[in-house]
Amino acid sequence: MTIKDRNLFRITRFILLKTPVLFKFFAKFRNPRKRLLIIKTDAIGDYILSRNFIEIVKKSEVFKDHKIDLLGNKLWQDLSLKYDSPFIEDFFFIIPDDLYESPLKTIKLSWRLFKNNYETVLQPTFARTFITDGLAGLTAAKQIIGFEGDTERISRKYKTKTDQFYTERLPLPTNIRFEFERSRFFFENVLKQPVTINGPFIPVEKSRRQGIIIFPGAGVLKRSWGTEKFLALIKLINQQTLQPVYLAGGPHEKKIGDFLIENLPPKSVNNLIGKTSLPQLAELIGNAALIIANETSAIHIAAATQTNTICILGGGHFGRFAPYPDHIQNRPLCIYEKMECYNCNWNCIFQMMENESYPCISNVSLEKVWKATLQLLPVT
Repeated sequence: MTIKDRNLFRITRFILLKTPVLFKFFAKFRNPRKRLLIIKTDAIGDYILSRNFIEIVKKSEVFKDHKIDLLGNKLWQDLSLKYDSPFIEDFFFIIPDDLYESPLKTIKLSWRLFKNNYETVLQPTFARTFITDGLAGLTAAKQIIGFEGDTERISRKYKTKTDQFYTERLPLPTNIRFEFERSRFFFENVLKQPVTINGPFIPVEKSRRQGIIIFPGAGVLKRSWGTEKFLALIKLINQQTLQPVYLAGGPHEKKIGDFLIENLPPKSVNNLIGKTSLPQLAELIGNAALIIANETSAIHIAAATQTNTICILGGGHFGRFAPYPDHIQNRPLCIYEKMECYNCNWNCIFQMMENESYPCISNVSLEKVWKATLQLLPVT
């Protein structure tokens, strides 16, 4: 988290650390309802890798007679409302980092959650954050279950305090690294039953698979393969197939799309960057013949819609979000150049220009990506 207004943060910090004690005292004088809150406020890819467990919780013996609420991230609000509504009673969507400097919004949300009188709160994210820990504590639920977690996204001085909000903290075995498998481990332990789903799934409406969709952006510029390489790759694709080629991504990637359009022959690609909602994007991906992307939410949506995918992968979180384990069907084909510094949490040890990609990504050659593309490229 990046704090600009320290005074506002201090007020929010007080709310997150001190108010749970007060709410817990008042909760002693009420009987909890059969109501469950799931807190999952991570980015889109994290949500895709965990959303199918919501249905399993709803149908489980433990919670089948509970109302289930979801506290999620506004980034994936539209997608969740479309696909998760059959299992969720009430939705709450936030921009987590904004709350650190919004004490009034934080206390209003906290009061709403407290009034719902939850019996159980589940926080299934391993890399816990200060804001989600605090919100979990502010529910004053009878049981609050999360991971023991680490200090990747929360400082040790806060984690030591917010650990006390949990009635149970699950230690994660060191051999479980992939995010989907972390979620499986969490829910199997909470539900006391095996979870048999084998990968993420989104039930998009299917038609004839057609088109190659390129996602040239990566959210963070340094985690992108580079526009010049994508430009060269698109030219090779257009020489090899009659399939339509599309550019896709979020509004903040519009400049990348403009560069590619300006440097490609007219009508050689269709630019959809910033022009689709998340549900529309899921439908588009689900009906494509091939996706080529950096390590972004697009590769997880593709896996969830059983679409062939090539992921150009860096090493910052290698094994956590990609590559997928071999036992998961429809996993992306990941192209990477292994380096000794992998799993650095994107704290790169190399010096580079501000507009340069991390070496673990820029080292992936065009030839290597093109060779992988030829394996999956539809000709007509």
